[in-house]
Amino acid sequence: MLYLLIPPVLALASIFIASVVVGRALCAWVCPFGFVQDILEVMKKRHTRVSLRTHTQMINVKYFVLVITLVISGGFALSASAGVGAGYKQAFGIFAVAPFNTLSPADTLFAVIPRTVSDVAYALPIIFETPDAGGAFAGSIASVEPLFWSRVIILALTIVLALYVPRGWCRYLCPQGAFSAILMHFSFLGLKRDPVRCTRVGCRDCVEVCPMIVPILDQPWEKFTHPECIMCLKCVDACSTTAIKPKFP
Repeated sequence: MLYLLIPPVLALASIFIASVVVGRALCAWVCPFGFVQDILEVMKKRHTRVSLRTHTQMINVKYFVLVITLVISGGFALSASAGVGAGYKQAFGIFAVAPFNTLSPADTLFAVIPRTVSDVAYALPIIFETPDAGGAFAGSIASVEPLFWSRVIILALTIVLALYVPRGWCRYLCPQGAFSAILMHFSFLGLKRDPVRCTRVGCRDCVEVCPMIVPILDQPWEKFTHPECIMCLKCVDACSTTAIKPKFP
């Protein structure tokens, strides 16, 4: 929308309202790429345990991705509105249109690959009707843009990350998650922990099961809206004393 010089009022309002009402619950219950990561988590039972120090440092990466995305899009919008966006557009190419989606593994999985498969299925009959079918097919493969293979490699690396680190994309790389995490501080929906029922000493079931490594036992018991919490409610299910429950507002 910034590339087209359209103020993204509706998009920002949607993100703001959703984040304020339900926090990052959309990450856990609506996001299709989050669903893919949940499947990968089930497929591999043993996962890599990330140290708290590494986790604390890595969660800032998604904010860096968000800032870079906004700087590129906002910079182009400002230069284009000032009538000097031609050079900017030429320098960034397709990244000026959508700096994040251009390499987004979710966009690759749900849009680029299906579209490519559809194009290939449509083109194959035409290719094999030519006299030199093998050469034509090899030429069509070679003509695929390097950007496509870059996107496939990034998707493959993201899948490997999610296999070993549950919700690794959500934790460390997703700029949408970073945006929602900032607004999570104002969320009506949160979690509360009953200090009477909670057998905090010797029990860390809620912390161990949390895919986002939220320090649940260190949060206020009345209500907490930790920016990394995606409201997946796994801690609620894991608590044997039902000490943790959703709270709204």
